[in-house]
Amino acid sequence: MVVTLSFLIVFTACRDERDAVLYLYNWTYYTPDPVIQAFEKKYNVKVVYDDFASNEDMFAKLMAGSKGYDLVIPSADYVSIMIKLNMLEPIDISKIPNIRYLRPEVLHRIEYDPKMEFSVPYYMGAAGIAVNTKEVPNYERGWNIFERADLKNRMTMMDDMREVLGAALGSLGYEPNSTNPDELEQAYRLIQNNWKPNLIKFDADGFAKSFASGDFLAVQGYAEAIFAELQEDQTQYVDFFIPQGVHSGLYIDSFCIPKGAPHPELAHAFINFVLEPTVYAEFLDTFGFPASIHTEARYYQKKRPHYALDDLNDCILKQDLGVNLELYNSYWQRIRFMP
Repeated sequence: MVVTLSFLIVFTACRDERDAVLYLYNWTYYTPDPVIQAFEKKYNVKVVYDDFASNEDMFAKLMAGSKGYDLVIPSADYVSIMIKLNMLEPIDISKIPNIRYLRPEVLHRIEYDPKMEFSVPYYMGAAGIAVNTKEVPNYERGWNIFERADLKNRMTMMDDMREVLGAALGSLGYEPNSTNPDELEQAYRLIQNNWKPNLIKFDADGFAKSFASGDFLAVQGYAEAIFAELQEDQTQYVDFFIPQGVHSGLYIDSFCIPKGAPHPELAHAFINFVLEPTVYAEFLDTFGFPASIHTEARYYQKKRPHYALDDLNDCILKQDLGVNLELYNSYWQRIRFMP
């Protein structure tokens, strides 16, 4: 009865908000249109969706003073940073009864916000590699594919510091959160000397479209972005994989309410709505995800995911680097801008 009453209070508050608009700031390709439309219909509101390509872009925009968003969905390391900088409003989990469906294994990982005072998990996954198997029939399913000179200027890695450096650290047998200067130097040299010469560029925005068009033959990226651009007859020639036996970077993206959000009650309602098992299953099916954070949604899924939950077993959650973030930045600037 308490849960039901809380939900009704949220529902009523949402309907009373004058603007009846939810301003959502989320990753590109990350909330299905049918889910948004169902929420709009149920609550008689409008959702305005603004997207970003990387945590760094999102963070820079909010730090520069951008206001008006009701929900933003950063990854774990940036949730931690934003909590420390007092950039987030508290979350009242009593207004989100569907958090009961979150998997305990995921909750044990969110040491940066163990009581979900400022964040609620949205999805847990990892970036991987997509290969055009029609053009590249023989390859190893690992990060060393970017060492292949025969694929020079037909490959790209993400314009994302943590993903690229994390991949290099993992391929060397280190953890993606390493702050050991010697390990980071080795990762830098691997990228600069072995991978970068074969890349056409670092790309966070267009890698999926260029892969679908055939311009790129091997790309680092997110499965949901890549498969969203492919025609159905192309998928038979695509192998997406998360390298196994190495510590690739794991992400947990979470719902957060930015400081000064104009419609916090509506934000709570949206979080609860998305975590409804049938709704969350539609989210998973749209992007080809396994049910990594949700206990019940898998029973409602209708499509096979692009990768399995077990593929995440060797991955390690990317964490807030604290003062060592500048060390990563210094290497990333050299990688991005030095010949």
